Order: sequence, then C-alpha cells, then structure tokens
Amino acid sequence: MKNGERRLRTVDLARAVGLSTQQVRNYEDAGVLPPAARTEAGYRMFGERHRDALLTYRALQPGYGAVTATRIMRAVHDGDVAGALALVDAAHAALHEERDALRTASEALEALAGREASAQPARSGDGQYGRHGAPGPHGLRIGEVAALIGVRTSALRVWEAAGLLVPGRERGTGYRVYGPADVRDARVVRTLRRSHHLFDRIRPVLDDLRREGSSEALRAAIESRGHALTARTRAMLAGAAALDAYLEQG
Repeated sequence: MKNGERRLRTVDLARAVGLSTQQVRNYEDAGVLPPAARTEAGYRMFGERHRDALLTYRALQPGYGAVTATRIMRAVHDGDVAGALALVDAAHAALHEERDALRTASEALEALAGREASAQPARSGDGQYGRHGAPGPHGLRIGEVAALIGVRTSALRVWEAAGLLVPGRERGTGYRVYGPADVRDARVVRTLRRSHHLFDRIRPVLDDLRREGSSEALRAAIESRGHALTARTRAMLAGAAALDAYLEQG
C-alpha cells in the first residue's frame, strides 16, 4: 500500500464492490488481487489498488470469462504484463476464428440458396430426378449426384472418407444412395472447397446444418450467434480498456 492511501478492511472492500468477505479472500488467494499487507494480528489490509483490481477483474469477466480474466490478473500481479497481454491477444484471436467460421457458414448457406434457386428442371425421362433436379423418392446414385453438382465421383468418395458425407446404402447391392439432405451437404462441401476451405472448417458447418434441421433454421441460428459475438466483442473492448487503465495506475 502507498503512503497516505486509505486502508480498507476485508469487509470494507467487500462492501465497496458488492462481494462477500469470503469472495475477497478467495480472489486474493487466486491472484486476482495483489497481495494484501497484514496487521500484527494477522488481519488483511487492503487499499484503493485492491479495489481497482477487483473492478478491473469484473470488467474483464463478461468478455473474457472468469478463467481467462483470473489468469490475466494473476499475470499482472506476478509482474508478467507481457504474459497478461498475450492472454488478451489469444482471446481476441479465438473470437476472430469464431467470427470467421460463422462467416463461412453464412457464405455456404447463401451459395446453397442461390444454387437451389437456379437449379434446372429434371431431365426428360429420368425418373430419379424430381422437380428442380432434386432427388426423387428413391434417392440418387453417386454418379448422378456427381453430375448434378458438377464434381467427380472420386471427390464424393473423398468427402465421404473424411466424414463430411454420410450417404445411405441400398439394401442388397450396397450402392450409395443420396437423399435430399445428402445432396444438400454435397453442395455445401463443393461450395466451400471451391473457396479453398479445409475439411476441418467445413465439418462444423455441416454439423450445424444437420443439427438445426434446415437452411432457414441454421440461418436464424447464425444471425443469433452473430449478435452474441458482437456483444462479446464490445464486452472485450470494455474489459481491455479497464485493464489498460489499471496498468497505467501501475
């Protein structure tokens, strides 16, 4: 504590920031607070710096989460400011990855919607194709799907081996049978592969599409996640500003 700084008992600090006295003790033990001085009787003595540390930690929590916020504050109080800032950088990088993945999913859906809207009618005499070139009630064989979406059959086999496509099998013959959802998934893979996305980036898009059940439901989910990411970004900016102010007080 600095000379002339007002001393705060544990209960005073707890009341100042709206916490319990036990929470204050826990935060000191975790490194969220700088070490507190002790009276001769062993009681903790806090100061304004400790109050500011708690307020900074609470500002970091909404955007960075409790675990990362704790690690950041502990690094600062250990004298490792560079390490603390590296944690901030890593959190922002992870958020960017989430946003980029969300953009990938959105692009895939828009491309899929455009492809479906411009699909050509069924070829004359081909009973396997329904309206707009979609699979009929019995599904499509691998060659038909390849021709429909404009890829080689070998590409479909590679995507299946990578776990991106899971077509059914015809009873008796074991031939692959692609239903409407399988064709949709193949179109998504084709679109994203043409944009040079790796399988690891494509897989979550397909998982989300299957989980939501339809393009429309996934589009709504993507929009909701986008709003959540924007809110988190702003929370991270507010937390980073509080951290910068705390470091300036040094």
